[in-house]
Amino acid sequence: MPKNKTHKGTAKRIRVTGKGKLKREMTGRRHILEKKSSKLTRRLEGTTDVSPNDEKRIKRLLGI
Repeated sequence: MPKNKTHKGTAKRIRVTGKGKLKREMTGRRHILEKKSSKLTRRLEGTTDVSPNDEKRIKRLLGI
């Protein structure tokens, strides 16, 4: 049986913390920023936890 490969698209977007939590960037912060309010773009700064509903699927993609 071959080894499972890490899903590279997911690996570039998700970070695993020391305790094993999954962190991701907020969406909507990449482009078309002129029409979005400053208040909204500030709210989208930083990272957030991955939804508990998605954790099992993402961990499988990352090979954790």
